[in-house]
Amino acid sequence: MAKIGSEIKKETDFQKNERNFLELLKTLRSKSDSVRLGGGKEAVEKHRRRGKMFVRERIERLIDPGSRFLEIGLFAAYGMYQESGGAPSSGTVFGIGRVHGRPVVIVANDATVKAGAWFPITCKKNLRAQEIAIENRLPVIYLVDSAGVFLPLQSEIFPDKEHFGRIFRNNAVMSSLGITQIAAIMGPCVAGGAYLPIMSDEAMIVDKTGSVFLAGSHLVKAAIGEDIDNEALGGATVHCEISGVTDHKMKNDEECLEKIRSIVGKLGKQQTFGFNRSESKPPKFSPKEIYGIVPIDRTKPFDMYQVLARMVDNSEMDEYKAEFGKTLITAYARVDGWAVGIVANQRSVVRTRKGEMQVGGVIYSDSADKAARFIMNCNQKMIPLVFLQDVTGFMVGSRAEQGGIIKDGAKMVNAVANSVVPKFTFIVGNSYGAGNYAMCGKAYDPRLIFAWPTAQIAVMGGKQASETLLGIKLQAMEKGGKHISKEQQERLLSEIQARYESELDPIFGAARLWVDGILDPVDTREAISSGIEMASHNNEISRFNPGVIQT
Repeated sequence: MAKIGSEIKKETDFQKNERNFLELLKTLRSKSDSVRLGGGKEAVEKHRRRGKMFVRERIERLIDPGSRFLEIGLFAAYGMYQESGGAPSSGTVFGIGRVHGRPVVIVANDATVKAGAWFPITCKKNLRAQEIAIENRLPVIYLVDSAGVFLPLQSEIFPDKEHFGRIFRNNAVMSSLGITQIAAIMGPCVAGGAYLPIMSDEAMIVDKTGSVFLAGSHLVKAAIGEDIDNEALGGATVHCEISGVTDHKMKNDEECLEKIRSIVGKLGKQQTFGFNRSESKPPKFSPKEIYGIVPIDRTKPFDMYQVLARMVDNSEMDEYKAEFGKTLITAYARVDGWAVGIVANQRSVVRTRKGEMQVGGVIYSDSADKAARFIMNCNQKMIPLVFLQDVTGFMVGSRAEQGGIIKDGAKMVNAVANSVVPKFTFIVGNSYGAGNYAMCGKAYDPRLIFAWPTAQIAVMGGKQASETLLGIKLQAMEKGGKHISKEQQERLLSEIQARYESELDPIFGAARLWVDGILDPVDTREAISSGIEMASHNNEISRFNPGVIQT
């Protein structure tokens, strides 16, 4: 394998990039800390006074001591539903943790956020959790504490295919696939939401705080005139001793979580798919140097090889077609010992063997052809794929069109769509237009997809989009007989740019679950390693393609 990368001169540009990147991370961490408080300190304390653990304390108690919880969807609903008071993390915490050394999917309601009510994005987040469980054959643990659907938005969550009912359908499908589902009723569990824990394979309920029923006491009174409280209607005693709806009666949260750990610890050993792994070796260069390599200014070039040298084992890789299609890097490497195939955009301006200059971040016919062949090779060799996106799209213009860019681009998209090995995507910088698709955007079923703080996701860049939108608006206004002065045009452009730029922020995409989260570049190696280990628990090659079992 060839060595890549070199020592970096930490001079003016590096220092400026590093300062800017660290400032982005500081802002990101501040927002993350705020979201992790759920409904706020007062709501958390009120929750504890009821004898309950806060949702994040429950997860910490559930997973193996000292292990890391890979959270997905932390920023879900960020900046959304403001007219309803907001919904931090969509009122649900979800991710992958370890219980007795086994990777499991954990989905837990945060009752400090609107009593754990389900918003439309909450449903999408839960479906993503089930998708990950199905693709990777991972057990699922539901920690239920929810008042049910957020009624003012019921029309956006109830009847459609990707709405609430799909979750119960997936409960049934997962059981048929042998995917263990364990549910703990640790608070209210009402109406349609009552089916989720009861359609799980094993259900427990916490005495005095957990309850499950199709209609609460107020609705029962209104519907049939019966006067009864929630505990007598659907508490732990009722369902463990009379109805038999639940399987275990727990005296408190701590005992309940210990019971789940005990059950998971007795699950049969799974056969895993044998992705190639050797001894892990750290990169030769510090991953923290990525902060100084990647510029915040996305018009400036940087060398992706230097980034890769701080991610791959021993800063070594075997490059495929190194002298061809240079705006895309395709290479075999190892990350934490796992063999991977890397497809990465190269933002630097490069010169072809014919002496032509190619703009970095753009996919040309030759690079698309190279990537398609490499992806097929990785599928043949059963090597997981890692995509590092920094792409402005495919090359345009008469020369590109005459050269068959549509044909070659379609070939690459086809290869990505039909790839059956696990895919993992990291958006480093730009992610525009069809480039997002070709580099395995969310629509192409990556097992995990994360953005760096420097990411932008959109149909096109802010400048081009703003000028296009301005042109359309001016044309419409002039047709209506309005004369627009130069000053008015500049003001309109400024307004359009401000709105468009806000939608380019990676948190905007994370809020809508276009990505699973926003990642510190230093944590990328661990995310790749955890993802491949997770994927190895599905040992059926024919089932690697998630299209087989639609969620």
